[in-house]
Amino acid sequence: MGRAAGPMTRTVADAALFMAVLSGADDRDSMNLPPQDIAWDKFDAGVEKLRGLRIGLLLEAGCGLPVDPEIRAAVERAALLFERAGAVVAPMQPFMTQAMLDGMDHFWRMRSHIDMGALRPEAKAKILPYIRQWGESAAGMGGEEVFRAFNQFHLTRLAAVNACRPFDYVISPVSPNMPAGAEEASPTNDPMRPLEHIGFTVPFNMSEQPAASINCGYARSGLPIGMQIAGKRFDDLGVLQVARAFEAVREPQRPRPLPPSESIHHVD
Repeated sequence: MGRAAGPMTRTVADAALFMAVLSGADDRDSMNLPPQDIAWDKFDAGVEKLRGLRIGLLLEAGCGLPVDPEIRAAVERAALLFERAGAVVAPMQPFMTQAMLDGMDHFWRMRSHIDMGALRPEAKAKILPYIRQWGESAAGMGGEEVFRAFNQFHLTRLAAVNACRPFDYVISPVSPNMPAGAEEASPTNDPMRPLEHIGFTVPFNMSEQPAASINCGYARSGLPIGMQIAGKRFDDLGVLQVARAFEAVREPQRPRPLPPSESIHHVD
């Protein structure tokens, strides 16, 4: 719970290749479903895929950090490209609440608290202090509090599926914030507010709705901005087709920065 498997690739085509393998059966997963016979090679349905689609535009998560203006503007520009391609884009009201996010957070704290309690002292000492403080904060939770926290997963699932029902697909930011510093444990760097950046992504992980992240623009700093495309349950191929169509209509992509070792030129 709290994790969703998916490939990280440079193109939608590569993601489709990965999904052809990743979507197979796995008996180690007690919740796995019979594998679908999905024609992953049909990922490129053309820009025509967008014509007539009902697209929900979700610009506020309803919880967590506020959306950075640059991120909001980039997703709004992407929405215009969907409209120009023939999709019908409509604003979507937030369906997540801070109570949902906090409940999941508190349940995961208890899980981590129990996991850490099973470690030997020398192993526990190696855990990042941020994580130790986060997990240990669950020490005083009672059974009713943990149950109520766990129930927020179910409420999140119901809210996500119901909110998406009027739409074929939903587009939103992936994250409300630009990347935090590498030395910070989370965007807030506060173990009592650790999940404020996942309000757009966590509901689809919980509802088992497929979602893709694709670059939809650049910040003034030059960093890429991610847009999330979410579909209905079991419409994994449709999400890839919409992502591929957007890949075809978005602005040209900037060259990827090279690692320092590849960008240094030696002069003899």
